[in-house]
Amino acid sequence: MKLTVTTLTDVIITLDVSPDMELENFKALCECEIGYPSQEMVITHEGRPLLDNKTDLNTFGVKDGDVLLIQRMNLPGPGQQLPDLGIDFSAIKLPTTPAPSPVTPPGAAGNISASGPSTSTSHQETAERVRQELINFPDRLLQLKQNNPSLAEAFLSGNKELFGEVLSRQLAEKSERELKRIQMLNADPFDPEYQKLIAEEIRQDNVDSNMEAAIEYHPESFGQVTMLYINCKVNGHPVRAFIDSGAQTTIMSQACAERCGIMRLVDKRWSGYAKGVGVQKILGRVHLGHIEINNVFLQSSFSILEDQIMDMLLGLDMLKRHQCCIDLKRNVLIIGTTETVTPFLSESDLPRNIANQSEPTEMDLSRFGPGGNPDRRSKN
Repeated sequence: MKLTVTTLTDVIITLDVSPDMELENFKALCECEIGYPSQEMVITHEGRPLLDNKTDLNTFGVKDGDVLLIQRMNLPGPGQQLPDLGIDFSAIKLPTTPAPSPVTPPGAAGNISASGPSTSTSHQETAERVRQELINFPDRLLQLKQNNPSLAEAFLSGNKELFGEVLSRQLAEKSERELKRIQMLNADPFDPEYQKLIAEEIRQDNVDSNMEAAIEYHPESFGQVTMLYINCKVNGHPVRAFIDSGAQTTIMSQACAERCGIMRLVDKRWSGYAKGVGVQKILGRVHLGHIEINNVFLQSSFSILEDQIMDMLLGLDMLKRHQCCIDLKRNVLIIGTTETVTPFLSESDLPRNIANQSEPTEMDLSRFGPGGNPDRRSKN
């Protein structure tokens, strides 16, 4: 009988085999034609994996003209450690779990190998192996935080049961998605739902290809950029000021204003709410203050925000008034009115709570443009 064999990489071949050929011999034939090692093959027929190597194709219900899907599953050898865990666990590819059989073939993909356990005990064993790998290689935890924050958070909690539950859920979700994928490959090609799945598959392939190209040719895009801060003084007190040309006004946190001793100058008639991506309370405004940068004094006004993570943000009003230039080539801020040059701070000079943030603040409240102007409703 003639069988069509295909892979997830769009390899399609036609084989002429005997119905009584055993599965292990059929795998050996496919190994010669496709190149996958027979011991790493999982052959699926109509969404059901063929597991017993000593059973012939006829017993499995394979008929003339049927299509078989071959997947390659790379397994860790005895005594081998798990590979790099710095990937998103949602990308782990697992084999499908057949409904009539409690046995699931092992499988893996990407940079990590994982079994497809069908019992809670196997799930716990897999979770413990991954957990021990993270303990033995702490550097991989940093990658895990970026790629799989939910699993990293469960690990840092120190709760083994929670870590096992999160990992088991992610593996089960991936297994279910893979089952749907295989069912899609065996579905009616004219079914509208099938067409939607195909379109999503093509879209995801394009996304993956784009990401692979970025990793190879533009890896720096996955790093975090240190925001622009300078050292200055307000009322004689040292302050780290964030430079933001996208902010319309200069703002200061309440804590910083109290530390600098200027809360007594706050005009509460300018109180209200800053409305942007979020909402934050404005306590008022200091109409005239002095900022010292490299022994040069500059005048500026400050809007005082009640809850702001940054001490001070120098906005566009301040930058334009003093003709400032952000020179990223030299990594300095040039104040045009006084020809003062001050360097931007390196990441090591920033507080930990600021250096670890890719954005200056969760709520972009400093942009008081159209539609985001502060609601200056007086408390009176």
